[in-house]
Amino acid sequence: MNNQQRKWFYLVVLSLVWGSSFILMKKALISISPIHVAALRTFFAAIFVIIVGFKSLRKIKKRHWKYVFISTLVGTFFPAFLFAYAIKGIDSSIASILNSLTPFNTFIIGALVFGFAFKKRQFIGIFIGLVGTIILILKGADLNPNQNYWYALLPIISSVGYAFNVNIIKKYLHDLDGLTITTGHFLIVIIPVLIILGCTGFFTEFELNSETKPALLYIIVLSILGTAIAKVIFNDLVHISSPIFASSVTYLIPIIAVMWGIIDGEQLSVIQLLAGGVILFGVWITNRSK
Repeated sequence: MNNQQRKWFYLVVLSLVWGSSFILMKKALISISPIHVAALRTFFAAIFVIIVGFKSLRKIKKRHWKYVFISTLVGTFFPAFLFAYAIKGIDSSIASILNSLTPFNTFIIGALVFGFAFKKRQFIGIFIGLVGTIILILKGADLNPNQNYWYALLPIISSVGYAFNVNIIKKYLHDLDGLTITTGHFLIVIIPVLIILGCTGFFTEFELNSETKPALLYIIVLSILGTAIAKVIFNDLVHISSPIFASSVTYLIPIIAVMWGIIDGEQLSVIQLLAGGVILFGVWITNRSK
């Protein structure tokens, strides 16, 4: 399989895996708190990745560690907690649609921070996408008055973090493979998440019962497939494609996530679906070739 075929294969696999991650988080949050879902997800993923990729750590040189650390914070550590709290407050399908702002932010940050050039059509695409986001949030607040749509800011903040992450990997970590970068990420976060679990009483208060057992299973699946393996694939995708192409996986994630949400009984109005379409249309305009 050549790089051209691999990058499209990775894109499809990631959309299926990450698109299903939102419903897994939602199910886990029924009986486990957001901070524990995020910390356990990160911890289990760290154990798996470090076991598999420990030997690859020798590839990380001293000059890499600063960028691996920053990439860890913005692309792995903080988003795990932000999404857990977001899905506790709003529907998982809405969170996934808001996550599709990642390519916008990848482009904007790439231009402002990493020196890429702006084009007129890209400004237009960004504006269209922001209009769709505003409609999506306002209509969601109207349709679900019991939900606090301030939580919608959390996926948006995460998408900014993801945008920084993909640009950092492409520019400063391009000589490291996906497994090496991912192993470095989880080596950095494993101690902090253990401290978080300890300080929030998980080890003393958690009880394994009929409600928490399935939640723990959801988290383990989410950790291994949706976090560990998916991040290795994604980091490799960044290497064989461009930051914009890699982040475009978020175009496809909402399709899978919305399907799971509807199956699980989440309410989505026609206007919200249209707003999601507007976001994707804006993203497409921003990133399309001439």
